[in-house]
Amino acid sequence: MSGSSHTPRNVKRPEGELRGPVLDVLRDMLEAGEHDKVIGLVSQLLLRNGELEKKLGKRQPGDANKSEGISSDQLELFLQAIQQQAQEALQQANDRLGQASQSPATPEPTRKPPRQPAVRRPPPAGLRRVDNPIAVPAEERACPTCGKDRTCIGHDPTEVIELIPAEVIVRIDRREVLVCEPCEGELGRAPLGDKVIARGIYGSALVSTLFVRKYDHGTTLHRQREELQRLGLDMPSASMSDQIAWITDLLCPIWHELQNSVLQSRVMQLDSTGLPVRDKEHGYGVQLGSLCAYVGDQEVAVYLYTSTARKNGQRAGELGPEDFLALRSGPTLADASNAFDKSFLRSDLVELGCNMHARRYFVKALDSGDTRAALPIAAFKRLYDIEEELAERSAQERTVVRQQKSRAIYDELLAWCRAYQPHEPPKTPLAAACTYLINHHVALRRFLDDGAYPIDNGLVERLHRRPAIFVSLCTLSRSAWNYKCAIIGSIATRASSASATAA
Repeated sequence: MSGSSHTPRNVKRPEGELRGPVLDVLRDMLEAGEHDKVIGLVSQLLLRNGELEKKLGKRQPGDANKSEGISSDQLELFLQAIQQQAQEALQQANDRLGQASQSPATPEPTRKPPRQPAVRRPPPAGLRRVDNPIAVPAEERACPTCGKDRTCIGHDPTEVIELIPAEVIVRIDRREVLVCEPCEGELGRAPLGDKVIARGIYGSALVSTLFVRKYDHGTTLHRQREELQRLGLDMPSASMSDQIAWITDLLCPIWHELQNSVLQSRVMQLDSTGLPVRDKEHGYGVQLGSLCAYVGDQEVAVYLYTSTARKNGQRAGELGPEDFLALRSGPTLADASNAFDKSFLRSDLVELGCNMHARRYFVKALDSGDTRAALPIAAFKRLYDIEEELAERSAQERTVVRQQKSRAIYDELLAWCRAYQPHEPPKTPLAAACTYLINHHVALRRFLDDGAYPIDNGLVERLHRRPAIFVSLCTLSRSAWNYKCAIIGSIATRASSASATAA
């Protein structure tokens, strides 16, 4: 861009660069609404003009050369005017978003009645009552007046909630044998007793308890073995591992049914987390796998394990996220991971975005000291307040209220990000937050169109707490869990107790 008046106005080079007098080019860019480019160009001109003025100051006083360019003072005034216009636009965006994020006026809280004294709750009526007679000590049975023995005339009952310690028993299965005495024909025998393995020595109640306590309660087999030793049973750790592996085989039908239920649900949610696995063949002895949770309607969930964090399974029997999504069609909620990009290119798989992830970027910006992020965080808070009010409503009612209240807030939130993004250096946390919301706004806003769509993926993320507790206590052994650890996630749902009972 040149300051010469002999250059034709608005002549474009093949590369697309504008040529002409500086003020004419800048006016044309302002009329086209390209304020951000103008600020950048004027800043460069200020820097260049300052360098030229320094060089001119070193010239001899008698030098007659003159410059036709604009002075630094003129450029400074021009830049200030443009920045003022940008600040006015940002302030307007702030005002609109702040007004949309305001919560409605809440009525004054009513005065609470005086607190009533605590009343002890009676023991649950369903618990078995066990008599515990307590006799008067022998030295106190005699009458202190005459010295004769006193007679019992009744008891003062007191209900105390107590625990009877567990007991390890040897169950003797006595199978009935029938014979036909008249003809002495074929004998008839009762079926075998309930065991995980037909020829095993351990009952299904014991093995199911080990299984549920290991994966639902986070109690390692080593600690469970110590508890059994205190009850009189020394169960080898190898036997415990074998029993756990065999019970997972029995749970396979339930696991497959959970997969079908999740795939056929109206809305499916998914998210993955890392899972370290012991692997002697790996260089460090531990290999980082992935545990992906899939949640369907009625909060039915299933976990699938893969030996790597890749989007496709790398070993026989593994299903990665992309493999599982290939079996799915319909609305699916996930974060913006590149592992799902190819799957969401299909027209029959509708992507729903996670607003929890979008909000988290603004929280990071606020934590870094950028107080401007407080405005979008307040907008998200208002959106979640509305969702909390709609928690017990039907999907149809949620759709209506979201259209009436939430849509306007989200429109202003998106407009605020579009107003701020061009003025932020791309590496700042606020720029990253705005870019994430703008790039994924189509998927993030889909919850506004249907009350059955969740606003975020928090349900699945909260489900990962159980594997996190489990991993903090022990690491899976690949020799026993290479493929079967894909099944253990089924007990992380409400079907856990039913699964153990069925086993």
